[in-house]
Amino acid sequence: MRKPLAALARKLGAQPRLMGASRSIIATDRQLHRWFGGRITLVGLAGLPSLRLTTTGRRSGLPRSTNLLYYPHGSEFVLTGSNWGRPQNPAWTHNLRENPRATVALRGREIEVKARELEGAEYDRMWAELLEFWPGYEMERDEAGREFPVFVLSRC
Repeated sequence: MRKPLAALARKLGAQPRLMGASRSIIATDRQLHRWFGGRITLVGLAGLPSLRLTTTGRRSGLPRSTNLLYYPHGSEFVLTGSNWGRPQNPAWTHNLRENPRATVALRGREIEVKARELEGAEYDRMWAELLEFWPGYEMERDEAGREFPVFVLSRC
């Protein structure tokens, strides 16, 4: 059974005006993460799975963290580089391509992971699952005018 807030969030997530509110949503989520040590996130309050991804900056070599919606796939985490429908991929995708080792934090607990970018038929199958999970990805992809990279993160 789906959670009512998650169903509402999925419906709202397919509305173009949500992309316009992305900066406010990101700032609010970042603040909640600071206040509650990652145990409470805006995405989590909406009943959706969220994590904090920490990659190594490909140029700086420094840790780079961002809060993301993820698709739970068995014991793995699936991330989509939608970047809220912007034409460029988010920085974390470039970082994972350069160094696939990363850390995810779930409710304040850190887990070491290794990323793998999907391609071909495997990408197509996962993309269909992702659209079931978050229908707004289709609208964001149309707006961005690009294919979204999809990564599967497995525990190390």
